[in-house]
Order: sequence, then structure tokens, then C-alpha cells
Amino acid sequence: MTEVPETVRTEVVVVGGGNAGFTAAHAAAERGRKVILLEKGAEELSGGNSFYTAGATRIVHGGLEDLAGLVEPDDRHASTVVPPYTAENYASDLAKVTEGRNDPELTEVLIAESRSTLRWLNGLGLRYRLMYERQAYERPDGSYLFWGGLHVGNVGGGEGMMADHVRVARELGTDIRYASPATRLVVDGGRVTGVVVSGPVGEYRIEAESVILTAGGFESDPQLRREHLGEGWENAKVRGTPYNTGDMILAALDAGAGRGGDWNTCHSVQWDAFTPENESNRELTNRLTRQSYPLGIIVNRDGERFLDEGADFRNYTYAKYGKEILRQPGSVAWQIFDAALRPMLRTEEYDMPGVSVETADTIAELAAKTGISPEALEKTVADYNSSIDRSVEFDPNVLDGRGAQTAPVKSNWANPLETGPFYAFGVTCGITFTFGGVRGDTSGRVLDTEGNAIPGLFAAGEMLGGLFSINYPGGSGLAAGCVFGRRAGALA
Repeated sequence: MTEVPETVRTEVVVVGGGNAGFTAAHAAAERGRKVILLEKGAEELSGGNSFYTAGATRIVHGGLEDLAGLVEPDDRHASTVVPPYTAENYASDLAKVTEGRNDPELTEVLIAESRSTLRWLNGLGLRYRLMYERQAYERPDGSYLFWGGLHVGNVGGGEGMMADHVRVARELGTDIRYASPATRLVVDGGRVTGVVVSGPVGEYRIEAESVILTAGGFESDPQLRREHLGEGWENAKVRGTPYNTGDMILAALDAGAGRGGDWNTCHSVQWDAFTPENESNRELTNRLTRQSYPLGIIVNRDGERFLDEGADFRNYTYAKYGKEILRQPGSVAWQIFDAALRPMLRTEEYDMPGVSVETADTIAELAAKTGISPEALEKTVADYNSSIDRSVEFDPNVLDGRGAQTAPVKSNWANPLETGPFYAFGVTCGITFTFGGVRGDTSGRVLDTEGNAIPGLFAAGEMLGGLFSINYPGGSGLAAGCVFGRRAGALA
């Protein structure tokens, strides 16, 4: 029988093996620190929420020329326009989508260090590219125009990102321990001095000079969701890891940490409603999202539209529209497109194996297949079609102002649904991560209820509350994990 070590000593212990955790580990290891990284999942189930992402990361940059050397070469670059994304753009977007509730100091650091942090990670061995399939439509002349401020992503998406992180960590000498959840913090005289671990061979203690918590939010715990997000949230589908159950947030609060951020809102998206195994699916991962909705309309089971599908680029609306689906009858809705729009839908999502879709030659037949009243859906589509301003040219690469003046209005990209066959993709609410966590400063030091740093304790990633509320700009979560993970690891 293998002996269970009673106490292991190291300099830095990182709790959580996603993007933020590995970034923190790299920063500490680069300084010569001895690092142990604890991952709750077994190796084949590891990577946290980061594994399930597309790898999109929002950074400040000056355009395609400025991204040279960061993104991998692509033959399409010669015919591609990537508008600069300035610090002012980033600050404006964060303030807009959070309705001004984003912490100004955390925001300033995120913006100032987003580009340099990605360059640093790239220098360590993480690989990046332009996200053509997600952030640009090919124009009639064969060129591409990127939109929405989100242009850069990891090669291989979330899976590729985590493979790169693991490789780099091993090169730097980090001790990665899988199937090893931390169960509580060790506190001595007001200082955090380590963690208790439940490993494959039993429980033991790790003593460390610094503990960095990067174990995610509480989105995978139905009871905590209902308690903090409200009734009905226990029914949301978990997009990512099943291991983000809030254990280490609660452990930090028990150790005196203050609450940070908005505990009552979260990142939630439109998610495949009826495909079996539509939670924490490591094979399909992000392919279960349905993010071409700005091109069509969304109706509930009564055949009624209930939001503005074209209010803004999807980067600024997708993380809040899952909540709107949850509020609908049965927490289900249908994205409707016609044959003219169907080729524009994201291939990786809408051609997913087993996708929840109904197809019919007429709107009435489509309604019958989805359980919607044919009369109701025909009226909704007719009202929408007749209210479109067809004098404005459709352009999916810009906010084109081609609206439909029905109720609710559609502000952009209104195209009539006229050409059969018609398609209805069933969607529900998929929860990504919760916005509430622990209170921290710009170096990732965890603060107590009085605003004082708790010695030895740091946090990064989804555990660090304060940046997001109500909504979030796409790609800023991974960027924040990188920036504040690096900062915590540099100080630990």
C-alpha cells in the first residue's frame, strides 16, 4: 500500500487547473519558485472551464500589423482587415455591458496588461491565431473584416490552450497533481499557510508560503445557483466543468475573505436544448452554443419574439441572453432561419452532430414540428418581415442599422424569413460562470471584509470577483485569468 504523506512542503500551491491557474503557476515558476498545482479532476477530465471554451481572448492591439508575431501566419491575412482595439474601446465596452458596475482598478490593470500578458504567454509556448470562423464573415470580394473587438484566440480552442499550458508547466518544473481537490485552507495566526488535499491516496496537507485560488465559480452547484441567482437557475445546463461547485470560495470566506463582485448574476448563453449529454460534454465542448442568432429571430413556445436579436454584435449580448431564455415557458426557445441565411451560420455549432433542429418547407409546418401554434408563428414572422427597412443594405460585419420595427424591435441585420426550407434550432440556458467570488486587489491578493490583505492568500480567474456584472464582453474572462493569474504568480 502506498503511504499517504502527512505533510508536503512547497513555496507556492495553486488550487485549480484552468487558464488562470496555469498562468499563475508559470509566473511563479519563472521566478524560480517551487510550485504544486492541484486539479480537482482526473487528468482526462481536467482543464476547468477553460477546456470547454473557444479560446477567444480580448486584448488591446493596434490592428493586424501590431498582432504580427503573436498570431500564427495565415494566407488570408493579406486580404484581412483587423480594426485596432484601443484601451478606450475596452474600457467603454466593459462599462457598457456591466452598466458601470465593473471595478475601475481591476479594469485599468486588465486593459493595460492584456496585450503584454498574451505576448508573454506566447513567448512561453502558447499559440494564438485570428478567429476567422467566429469573428469575421467573408465579403463578396473574398476579403475579411473582423468585428466586435474580439479577434485573437488559442490554436486548437480551449483544448489546445490547455494542452499548451500543461506542456509549458512541465517544462518549468511545476508539480501537477490530478484528482486532488483542496478541501480547506490552513490558517495560522491570520495567515494562510497551506491547504488540505484529498488526493488519490488519501488526505494530506500541503504547507506553502502562498496559496493561489483559481478554482472557478459556483455555477456547477444547483443549490448555490438557486440561492444566489434565483429560482429556476437550478435548471440551467452547465456548459463547462462539473467541478466548479464553489468549495474554495466558501473556504476563503471561512478564512475571513470578503465577498467580491456580483453574486446575483452570471455568464449564460443560448445552448442546445435537446441533445443528450448537453452538459459538461468534453467531446462537443463549445459546439453546443448557438451564436448566429443575430442573423435570424428567436421565439418562445408561444411563437413570440422576446428580445432584440440584433441589439449589438453577439460579443456584447450572448452572455446575457441565456438568462432571457431561462425566463421563457419551459426555459426553451427556438432560433429561426430560412434557406438564404442557413449558409451563414457557424458550421462548428449548427452542423454539430446530433444538433437540436427541426426543418420544414413552410413556417406553419415548422411550427407544428416545434409544438408552436402555426397561426402564432406565422403572424410573428409576417409582422417581422413586413416591418424590415429593406432600403438599408445588409452587412453582417458592421452595425448596419437594417432594422425591423416590430415588437420588440430588431436593431440590426434584419433579413426576411421568406425562402424555404426553414430551420428552428432549439435552445435553452447554458451557464458558463458566476460573477461573484472573493474580494481581491489588483495583484490578486485576497482581501478580508475590512479590505485588508489576508497574508499568503491570492485569487485569480472566475474566483476573483469585481470585473463583471449582468453581462460581459466576449473574451474578457480568459484575458482576466491571464492578467491576474500572472500578477498573483509574480507576487506569490
